[in-house]
Amino acid sequence: MSPAASLHRRLLGGLTVLLLLTCVLLLLQSWYSAQRSADRVHDRLLSSAAQVMSDHVSWRDGRLWFDVPASALNMLAPQGDERVFYTLVDHKGHAVSGNADLNALMSPLPTPGTFRTVSANLNGLSLRVGALGARLTAWHHREPYTLLVAHTLEARRAMTLALFRDSSLRLAGIVVLALAGLLMTLRLALNPLAHLRTKLKARSAHDLSPIDMSVPRELQELLEALNALLARQRQVRIHEQRFIGDASHQLRTPLAGIAASAELALRSSDTAHWQQALQEIQGGTRRATRLAEQLLSLTRLDSPQAPLTRQPVSLETLARETLIRFLPAADRAGIDLGLAEHCPALTVQGDDWQLEEALSNLIDNALRYARSRVTVGIDATDRVLYVEDDGPGIHASARAEVLRPFYRDQEQGPGSGLGLAIADGVARTHDGHMIMRHAANGDFMIGLHLPETAC
Repeated sequence: MSPAASLHRRLLGGLTVLLLLTCVLLLLQSWYSAQRSADRVHDRLLSSAAQVMSDHVSWRDGRLWFDVPASALNMLAPQGDERVFYTLVDHKGHAVSGNADLNALMSPLPTPGTFRTVSANLNGLSLRVGALGARLTAWHHREPYTLLVAHTLEARRAMTLALFRDSSLRLAGIVVLALAGLLMTLRLALNPLAHLRTKLKARSAHDLSPIDMSVPRELQELLEALNALLARQRQVRIHEQRFIGDASHQLRTPLAGIAASAELALRSSDTAHWQQALQEIQGGTRRATRLAEQLLSLTRLDSPQAPLTRQPVSLETLARETLIRFLPAADRAGIDLGLAEHCPALTVQGDDWQLEEALSNLIDNALRYARSRVTVGIDATDRVLYVEDDGPGIHASARAEVLRPFYRDQEQGPGSGLGLAIADGVARTHDGHMIMRHAANGDFMIGLHLPETAC
């Protein structure tokens, strides 16, 4: 799996993208604002030029007379490369004077005393046209008229670019400062993570004590989760150490018995003593082998590398085959081992070796404590695979404790205390649980409840 991008890079990338998007929006707004500012300035120039021109409109020889002032034209062409157009229109809408036909570019014409502007095209030229509605001020002639003035957009565009360039330079400076501040802020904000990483790297693999350091509120939950994980690891280590100690103690007993029997046999020349020693060695070897098998089973149950493999398992077939393997041991112990009179067929989805191991441990445990009878049965209604015996049973107060590894309800009795722990592990692996109770006939019943949801 490829490593994910660092948190610093993610935050920096995300915030930089947001900053760039904001800059783009600000640039668009600056361009629009520059255009509006340039239009306002030059529209006022159009209005002023039209006012100046209107002062030179008079009535002569029975018609409107217009002298174009050069100052008005210069006002509309400050850079010298703009083109200026004008048209004087009488109250009937007829052009009286001018250097272009502008009255067709604006409709309707403004009323006297008002000024309007519009963008238009004339012979392929982009123009800004201003129209001033006015009236003659002479006593005898108060004819209304319209004065249209237009100029090309070179000056407007130059002003727009200048205003936009100034805004862009200011915005670029703000962006540089914002990026520098962003980098410093991210570094300061992520410093607690760097300190936590350094503290974890400096820790010994055996140090599972809680991490004690001051972190921001956003990291407090992460620190609490780490400390909770360390606490669970401490419990696992304590459990493992106790398990190893108990296993060593349990293995030492049969091995010590084997060694003692062998030593006594070597010191004796009596063949009867040798026979007795060999029987004791055989018994100790059998107990050590059984203990090793149980330890291996318990380890496999707890191993994540040994996942549960579900397949159809016939509990009746499993019970018969497992029971047959224990018949010789039951005969030696004088125990009547058999199936229940009514053993219904029940198939579950489960791991056959786990279910067989659990049942084997239940039968082995029952044979150790039964007086004369052990019965294996299946309760199809409650989905329970059980073993009953006429032994003393397990007291209600100790039923939770006997499911712990190496715990034995009767210290003086045989066994290692692993059988019920293995059976409980199998039940939990199959989403079930252990059942312990006294049957109606007084026998003690212990079994695995396998729910249908898990099977």
